[in-house]
Amino acid sequence: MNARDRYWQLLVYIQPQTRTILQALVCTLVFMAIWPILAKIAGTMSVLIAKGDIPGIAQLAGVSAIAFLVQKIAQYGQDSLIAKAALAITFDLRKHVYAHLQRLSLGYFESAQSGDLAYRLTEDVDRVGEVVNKIFHQFLPSVLQLIVVLSYMVYLNWQLTLAALMISPLMALLITWFGEQISKLSFRSQSRISDLSALLVEVFSGMRLVQAFAAEDYTLERFSQEAERNRQARFRTEQLKAIQVPVVGFLQSLCLLLLLLLGGWQVSQSNLTGGEFVSYLTAVVMLIDPISLVTSNYNEFKQGEASVDRIFELLAIHPTVIEKPDAASMPPVTGKVEYRHVSFAYQISQPVLRDLSLLVLPGEAIALVGSSGAGKTTLANLLLRFYDPQAGQILIDGIDIRDVSLSSVRRQIGIVPQETILFSGTIAQNIAFGQAQLDLEAVQAAARIANAHQFIIQFPQGYQTWVGERGVNLSGGQRQRLAIARAVLLNPRILILDEATSALDSESEALVQEALERLMQNRTVFIIAHRLATVRRADRILVLEQGSVVECGTHSELLDQGGRYARFYAQQFQN
Repeated sequence: MNARDRYWQLLVYIQPQTRTILQALVCTLVFMAIWPILAKIAGTMSVLIAKGDIPGIAQLAGVSAIAFLVQKIAQYGQDSLIAKAALAITFDLRKHVYAHLQRLSLGYFESAQSGDLAYRLTEDVDRVGEVVNKIFHQFLPSVLQLIVVLSYMVYLNWQLTLAALMISPLMALLITWFGEQISKLSFRSQSRISDLSALLVEVFSGMRLVQAFAAEDYTLERFSQEAERNRQARFRTEQLKAIQVPVVGFLQSLCLLLLLLLGGWQVSQSNLTGGEFVSYLTAVVMLIDPISLVTSNYNEFKQGEASVDRIFELLAIHPTVIEKPDAASMPPVTGKVEYRHVSFAYQISQPVLRDLSLLVLPGEAIALVGSSGAGKTTLANLLLRFYDPQAGQILIDGIDIRDVSLSSVRRQIGIVPQETILFSGTIAQNIAFGQAQLDLEAVQAAARIANAHQFIIQFPQGYQTWVGERGVNLSGGQRQRLAIARAVLLNPRILILDEATSALDSESEALVQEALERLMQNRTVFIIAHRLATVRRADRILVLEQGSVVECGTHSELLDQGGRYARFYAQQFQN
C-alpha cells in the first residue's frame, strides 16, 4: 500500500473536522499572501535607504508593521484551529480503535500482547495525530508558501527562477529515497518499542513471581536485550535523518550561490535593478524554511506510515463471534439453558466438546466435574458467547443465543471467576462495575449478601477505599467476596461459579461459601470445581471426560455408582 492510500484511510476521521480545517486554511491563505508583500517592501525599502528618503522609509515601516500584525493574527488562527482539529481527529481515532478492540473475540486477547495493544492505542495514535497536525499546520502552508513565493520570483525574473529550479528534481529524488528508507526503519523501530512495552507489562504484572524467584537479574537481562534492539533500530533511523539534513542543505547552498552569480550578472547587464535583486533574494530566503519543513515533514509522514499501518492492522482484524445485523434483544429469561449436540475445538485437530447435549431447568444447580481440559470452562465460555461452537446450538429459554445481541445475553449471566479481576478505583466502583450509575445503597446491600460489608467498613474510607491495580491490597477472600457482590448487584438469572473457592483458606472459604449459597438462590447455576466439597449440594453433578458427559447424578448417587466421581472423591478425601 502506498503512502497516499495509507493516509486516505484517515479521511473518515478527518471529514467531521472539515469546517475547522477550512477555517484554518483561510487563515493560512492570509498568512501566505503577506509574504510577496513583505518581499516587495524589502526591495523598495533598499532603494529608499539608498536615497536617504526618511519619510518614505517611515511610511514603509508602518505598512510593514501592519502586514506583520495581520500575518501573526492569521498564524494564530491557523495554529489554534489546526491543533483543535488534529486533537479531535486523534480522539475519534483512539476511541474507534478502542471500541473495535472491545468487540474482538476473547480468543484474540489470549494470544495478543497487552503491551503492544497499549502502545498502538497511545503512541501510534498520537503519532498519526501529529502527522495530521503537521500536514495542515506545516506541510500544506509550506507548499502554499513555495507556490506563492516562486510565482513572485517568476514574475520578477523567470530566467533566474528557471536556473534555481534546475536542481529541484535531484532534491526531490533524494528526499523521496530518504523518506522510503526512514519509513522501513521506523516500522522496525516501532515494532521493537511494542515488544519492549509488552515485556514491561508482563514483568510488572508478575513482579511477585520475579521477586519470589530472585529473578531480577534474569528479567533485567531480558529488558536490556529488548532495550538494546530498540536503541539500535532508533539509531539507524536518526542516523539516516542526520545524513539527509547536510546533503539537502548542501544542495540548497549550491542553489543560492548559483543565484548570486546569475543575479549579479543580470544586474550588470541592466536586466535587473538592484532593488529588484534585493527583493528577489528576500524571496529566496523565504523559501529556505518551507523547503526545510517540507523535507522534515516528509520524513515525519514516512515514519507515520508505520503507525497508520499498525493501527489499521488492528482495525482489519474481525471478531470470530459476530453479532447478527438484525439481532434482537434477549428478553428477561427464566434460566432454562439447553446445549444441543454441541461440538467445539479451539484447534480443529483437538476437539474439546464432542456432540454434547444438556438441558438445565430454571433454578437448577449443575456442577461440572472433571480433570483439566475436560471441557468444563469451555461450556461456560460458550454460554457467554466468548466463542461459538463449530456445531450445534445453545439456547436460553428456547432462544438461540446467536439470534440475539451479545450484551443482552451477557447482562443476564453473572460470573464469579477463580481469579477475581479488580480495577483501579474505589471498592464501590468495583462492585458496581459495568453499571450505568453507581447506587451506593444497592452496592451496600449487595456487599452484605456477599459477606463483604463488614470488612469494607473497617477501612478508614469504607466503600470509597481505593483498590490498587488488580486489588493487590486485598486478601484473596476479600477479592472473591467483592466478585460475589458484583454478581449480586447484576442480579442475573443464570450464574457461573468458576472455581470460586479453589484458592482460599478454610476461614475465607466458609465466608465465601455462605455468600455463594445466598447468591445461588432461585437462579440457574453452573458450578465448575476441582474441589468436590463445593459441589455436594448441586441438584446434578456432571462428570466430563474428553468433552463428553460420562456420569450424571447427585452426590450420593454418584458415590453409590462407584465410578469416576467416586474415585475423584476418594482421592481428595482419602486422608
